[in-house]
Amino acid sequence: MWSWVGAVVWRSGVVVAALLAVLPGCAPKKVKRAPIVYRAPDTTWPRPEVFEVAERAWRCGWAAGEFDSAILTVVDFSLPSTERRLWVIDMLNRRVLNNEFVAHGEGSGELQAVSFSNRMGSNQSSLGLFRTQNTYYGGQGYSLRLEGLEPGVNDHAMERRVVVHGADYADASVVAAFGRLGRSHGCLALPRSSVASIIDQIKWGSAVFAYYPDPDWLAESRFLRCDGTQTASR
Repeated sequence: MWSWVGAVVWRSGVVVAALLAVLPGCAPKKVKRAPIVYRAPDTTWPRPEVFEVAERAWRCGWAAGEFDSAILTVVDFSLPSTERRLWVIDMLNRRVLNNEFVAHGEGSGELQAVSFSNRMGSNQSSLGLFRTQNTYYGGQGYSLRLEGLEPGVNDHAMERRVVVHGADYADASVVAAFGRLGRSHGCLALPRSSVASIIDQIKWGSAVFAYYPDPDWLAESRFLRCDGTQTASR
């Protein structure tokens, strides 16, 4: 029931609202919605000296028509397996899409990869520039074939079945328990939690560049001394 008390309250509310409207700093402020901005995952870039070499190789291969995608995957084998040493990079937009752990071959070393091979049965990782091929389901689940583009360095990758696949031993929990990742037979083994998304980002014709400061390879790789006359190998 309307009463004199209600009238007073109503009038008081009107007075208060009027005062808020005229007093500086007292009027209610409109809340502005922040614009939605896409943010990439929190990641770091490869070290500048490594990225410079990787980009040089990618540009040479790109100019030669080796790649159908502007995605470059960089693997820095000069870092220990306790660090996230694989990067998936959108080279057109200069953006890191993924930064993840990756295991090296058991023949290459334990905590650090120190030796590399293109030889069958070596169980070592290979260096150099690769082109991604098709995906398949094998003994390690969803996997991605790699084609080595450097004769004598990694061109036996298909024959050796050097692929990208997931593995339990490539998970961060293994680092916490044993002080390093487990090791593959030369494949790029990734954590199972992220392998599918990474494979889908890089499959079918993108570049993978595996780096180590090997002086002979750095001096001889045709992709690192490109003169603009390279032709695609396919």
